[in-house]
Amino acid sequence: MSVPDFSARPQLSEAVARFVRKRIFDGEYAAGEYVRLDQLATELGISVTPVREALFELRAEGLLDQQPHRGFVVLPVTRRDLADVSEVQAFVGGELAARAAAAVTDEQLNELHEIQEQLEQAYAGDDEERTVRLNHDFHRAINVAAASPKLAQIMSQITRYAPEAVFPVIDGWPEQSMADHRRVLAALAARDETGARTAMAEHLAAGVVPLIEHLSCRGVVECEDGGDAQADQRPSPAGT
Repeated sequence: MSVPDFSARPQLSEAVARFVRKRIFDGEYAAGEYVRLDQLATELGISVTPVREALFELRAEGLLDQQPHRGFVVLPVTRRDLADVSEVQAFVGGELAARAAAAVTDEQLNELHEIQEQLEQAYAGDDEERTVRLNHDFHRAINVAAASPKLAQIMSQITRYAPEAVFPVIDGWPEQSMADHRRVLAALAARDETGARTAMAEHLAAGVVPLIEHLSCRGVVECEDGGDAQADQRPSPAGT
């Protein structure tokens, strides 16, 4: 895996957190493995300060634990955790989409259509980094159009727990995601609050099963003992 140029990036600790988060969900950092502060800083060519801040952020997210005198260790990723995040995303995202349908302007709709067009081009060109960025921009633009900054902030925090960078490589997901986006856009253009809520909630809930299957194949997801694994993969269609 190539290392991005971190030296020129603003908000360095957030960029490092994204980098480590992606390694965890790619299976490069396995559960129980230690992430060495000095080693990672040297690898990225930066000081230890933003790396330390990033690792503390990932500890707050539940992806890492800090062991006294030993450093930061990767925690298991579970089906239940992924399903819980998906369910909350679906509920909050659906509400934001409904509010956006009631408040969106023609200018904002045009912006969303432009982002969607660029996103589909990025998917067609297999540009994974660009698809992740444009997909984030698409959802953020809807959340901004909702004119509910506190709720949008909550959604932003929830999204930190979701492995966004994984989705472009999940088999079949790009096609489903683009169809879902077009459905959301149609509801927004019609100022259909109920339709927008349903389309967005179903879109955000639909990703959890293929995500869990993808991560399970790579040995990233750990099964819970004594639970119904299939039930954990099926968040209720919140907001539908």
